[in-house]
Formats: sequence, structure tokens, C-alpha cells
Amino acid sequence: MAAKKKEKQEVEETKETQTQEEEQKTVEETEGQEAVDPLKEAEDKIAGLTDRLMRTAAEFDNYKKRTAREKDEFYKLAVCETVNYFLPVLDNLERAVQAAEAAEGADSNMLEGIKMVKKQFEDVLSDIGVTPIAAVGVPFDPEKHNAVMMETSEDAEENTVTAELMKGYEYKDKVIRHAMVKVAN
Repeated sequence: MAAKKKEKQEVEETKETQTQEEEQKTVEETEGQEAVDPLKEAEDKIAGLTDRLMRTAAEFDNYKKRTAREKDEFYKLAVCETVNYFLPVLDNLERAVQAAEAAEGADSNMLEGIKMVKKQFEDVLSDIGVTPIAAVGVPFDPEKHNAVMMETSEDAEENTVTAELMKGYEYKDKVIRHAMVKVAN
């Protein structure tokens, strides 16, 4: 019986030692790890979501600006291409006016009608922002002028446009048709 008591006492001491060791390990593990604060965790999550929201908003703002620029460029291109198809009609109206003014015995009512149509055409172009390119008397600009002839002139400075053979037009900052000009050298 004494042996059984001694054995029982040893088992209890072993259990007590194991329990103390486990508690010690738990305390050490807890001290080794940072304590998780739910408030800090929530603040970090909010900061991450706020950052993500800001980035998404900035991306959307950039998308809106880019699509607006693309829309403007597309509109500008469409206007230029459409106006380019109508410019020969305006050229013919100008030639008709010049021919009627040069002809003797021309019908003045017909000439006035052609001038009014030409003026209306020019007003419509002006209303949408199409303007003629300045040519005669200005320095030659290869971005706006197409030199088809050169002439030696005492009256004009070098590289100055002396005559306009065909009018050029531009829409805002884009050239629709270059002006065909004669340049002094």
C-alpha cells in the first residue's frame, strides 16, 4: 500500500509539473507575440480601404478626362474631314463671283445671289470655328502654307507670301487645307 501511495503521489507531481510547464509555455508564447488590438486592426483596414477608394476615384477621374479628350479629338477630326469635302464648293463659288465680275453684261441679280450664297457659306464655316489662313503679306509658314511658286520681288521681303493661289483653312489649331501660295525669294 505504501508503494501505491508513493506511485499516486509521483503521478500527481508529474501532472502538476506538466501543467506548470504548459502554463509557462503559454505565457512565453503570449509575451513573444504582439497583442492583437481589435481597434488597431480596424483602423488599418479602414486606412487600406480608404486608400483603395482614393485610387479608384483617381483612376475614374483620369478615365473621364481621357475620354473627354478623345471625344474632342474625334469631333475635331470629323469636322475637318467634313469641311474638307465642302471647300471645293466654296472655291467654285469664289470663281463664279470672279468670272461674273469680269464678264461684261453679267446679270447683276445673279451676281448678287452668288455673293449671298458665298457669304452664307463663309458665315456657316465661321460659326463652327473654321477660319481662313492668312496668306498674302505674311512670312511663309510651312505648317500653314504650301509654296507652289517662287518669284523674285523687290517689293516683298524674302520668304514672304506674295500671292494666294488657293485659300487655306484651319479649325482651331488644326489645318484643314494648306493655302497654296507664291513666295518671294
